[in-house]
Amino acid sequence: MFERLNQIEARYEELTAALASPEIVTDSSKYQKTAKAHSEVAPITEKYREFKDLKKGIAESKAMLADEKDPEMRAYAQEELDKLEARVGAVEEELKVLLLPKDPNDEKNIILEIRAGTGGDEASLFAAELFRMYDRYAESKRWKVEVLSTSESGVKGLKEVIAMIEGDRVYSQLKYESGVHRVQRVPETEQQGRVHTSAVTVAVLPEAEEVDIT
Repeated sequence: MFERLNQIEARYEELTAALASPEIVTDSSKYQKTAKAHSEVAPITEKYREFKDLKKGIAESKAMLADEKDPEMRAYAQEELDKLEARVGAVEEELKVLLLPKDPNDEKNIILEIRAGTGGDEASLFAAELFRMYDRYAESKRWKVEVLSTSESGVKGLKEVIAMIEGDRVYSQLKYESGVHRVQRVPETEQQGRVHTSAVTVAVLPEAEEVDIT
């Protein structure tokens, strides 16, 4: 694992230098490709450097414990050592996750489709609430949301809504939202206080790439 991390760190240094190169800066296409490659290895490199700093701190604390005679300084060194050892394990696990193979679609924008299922008007109200939730989440991430089509119900709900969401790694953060979402509650349309179960289907599709067709 650490051999691979050293290779990634070296690649990060190469890309950092390339981004400052006049040859790359003046070529828009090369600059975008280089910047994208740089952004892919930057989080791993930063986490690896944190890991190395922690290991260095652990070694220094152990050396202080071995040489120091003053009780207060030994207590301080032990406290620092405990903190660093607790953190280094967590960082190592984070590195393992960062090194997992990436989904090739993770960087893509998405088409979000929400359709009311069983539950009638209540399902359409739930669909509208879900869409507002995703819309607000996108706003908090500074993503762009473009509604492509909607079909409203008579109670100001949504039978269907299709939207494009554009931004940084949208698919990677929303792909697990796909599926059937259910809610059990007393709906606004219920007059007798009975609990209803309503369902909505959500589809998260990576934006298709443009292709040349002959």
